[in-house]
Amino acid sequence: MIYIVILYLVFTMAIGFFAKRKANTSRAFSGVGLGIFMCVAAGAGEWMGGTATTGVAEYGYLYGISGAWYTIANGLGIMVLAIFFAKLYRNMNVHTVPEIVGGYIGKKAQATSSVVLLIVMIFVGVSQMIAVGSLGSQLFGLSINTSIIILGLVVILYTLLGGMFAVGYTNVMHLIIMYAGMVIAIIFLMNYKSDAGEAVEFANALPDSYYSFTTIGWDKISSWIIASILGACTAQAGIQPVLAAKDAKTAVRSSIIIALIVAPFGILTAILGMFSRIYFPELASAKLALPSLIRILPDWISGFVMAALLAAILSTASPIFLACGTLFTRDIFITGRPDTHDKKELFVSKIATVIAGLICISLALLMFNFSAVLDIVYFAYSLRGSLFIIILFAILSKKAKLSEVGTIVSIVMTAAVGLFWATYKAIVGQYPISNYISGTYAAVVTALITMIVVEFISIRKTKIREKKINQ
Repeated sequence: MIYIVILYLVFTMAIGFFAKRKANTSRAFSGVGLGIFMCVAAGAGEWMGGTATTGVAEYGYLYGISGAWYTIANGLGIMVLAIFFAKLYRNMNVHTVPEIVGGYIGKKAQATSSVVLLIVMIFVGVSQMIAVGSLGSQLFGLSINTSIIILGLVVILYTLLGGMFAVGYTNVMHLIIMYAGMVIAIIFLMNYKSDAGEAVEFANALPDSYYSFTTIGWDKISSWIIASILGACTAQAGIQPVLAAKDAKTAVRSSIIIALIVAPFGILTAILGMFSRIYFPELASAKLALPSLIRILPDWISGFVMAALLAAILSTASPIFLACGTLFTRDIFITGRPDTHDKKELFVSKIATVIAGLICISLALLMFNFSAVLDIVYFAYSLRGSLFIIILFAILSKKAKLSEVGTIVSIVMTAAVGLFWATYKAIVGQYPISNYISGTYAAVVTALITMIVVEFISIRKTKIREKKINQ
């Protein structure tokens, strides 16, 4: 088993070195001029992280096939991006989501949104480093801290070597390993016989609720769909390949293909969770669903599954590190230095990518045993709600330019409400008002209300000023 995982890591590093020959300009880090193949590889991997594997298997163990809604929702969110936003975003000829905000509203709003997205990306990166530490300790028998450091540095190194090309090329292998590992495991389990020589009839082995796509509840499903739409339309790591597409047609087509790759993956991992429920019905924690299954798989199959779990984490972590570097370089460094030459931009992109990776590793080491780490990650996710509402307002307003002050107020207010929601949940154990109103809902409503109020005040002031001038 361990040899397959080690071989997989060796291939990952080898691909990074192979991509190095293309990473000699700043375009390699922002990914300008990508074709469909590279857009799909870089984009799909970002969406299929640890939650799409161990997380969905956990939901499969608890609720059955309806746990697959996590990746189905992601696919729906990406399809919304493809149909309504991909062409528009690509035609703006920008590299980052804050540049989209800046194009509609102004430089101050761009800088503010860049800081928000950097916070989001950093904490998502932290969650991936914590996941890779847990998995690495199981695989190699190392301490969790050592696993975080070693595997985190591996991600930084191959991302640094090849930029977006390294992310795209390695993600092709990651995606193949992920799908192959899950399919092979399911085929084996369908024909697996217990020590008593009995085979399980999967279709009838669990209660009927486990075979329904609605068991997990429409409140959870709708929350996932809304969060996925927000993420698909505002998350830098997922959108960067779309912005880097060689043309608008490529941006749209690659987004559709990404949605079709991401959506069905959760069905496979939810089924594995269901198998775990069949063979290990009394697990102390549903989080052990996949790790427990590995015990009954042959070594070569368990090696594939473990490599698939590692692939899921690495395929998400590398685009996040790269996105952080691009955000800092394009929205903070270059904004104040428009005459920056290519070599300097490339240097800054590399340094920013490395620093982002090291920050994620450091925070993961500090926060690994912190029980509220997921609440912080969800808080970071909720911040995207304000950016989505702002971009939507900007698009719909067309000729009327939104107030920069209003935009910044909306972002700050959303951050304050999101932080309150996460803190309250960490202390009390449930969300304020109702447990059905998550931080995502709170963020969207806050952004919507503040944008409407501030814009109304801004329009009112403009009319009063114009009236005084006319008098």
